[in-house]
Amino acid sequence: MRVMVLVKATKDSEAGLMPSTELLEAMGKYNEELIDAGIMLAGEGLRPSSQGKRVAFDGPRRTVVDGPFAETHELVAGFWLWQVKDMAEAVEWVKRCPNPMPGPSEIEIRPLFETADFGEALTPEIAAQEERIRERLSGR
Repeated sequence: MRVMVLVKATKDSEAGLMPSTELLEAMGKYNEELIDAGIMLAGEGLRPSSQGKRVAFDGPRRTVVDGPFAETHELVAGFWLWQVKDMAEAVEWVKRCPNPMPGPSEIEIRPLFETADFGEALTPEIAAQEERIRERLSGR
């Protein structure tokens, strides 16, 4: 199963405070362990929401909203994309993670939808298109 592992933002990350050398070293080592175990597919840190934008959709209308965004605890400061056997394995790997922020922090794990999850709505044509998209992405 694939999961997205979301490092939740804090006041420090939203203020743009950069991680210490010690945390960068610890995260680098952790990422190498994830890669060696065949778990990590991708992962990056995100700049503060003050440098981001949101696009709100309402039918055909689009409204662009500039950051920063309220409710820091709901924002994401970084992510990994992992391939694990089940949610229990993902939880065990997250528990091994260095604390990603100075002070209290939180990491959320969310399973990704897989093609089979869409049932009858997934026509053979849509399934073929999805396969083409995945092939094109893997060839980058």
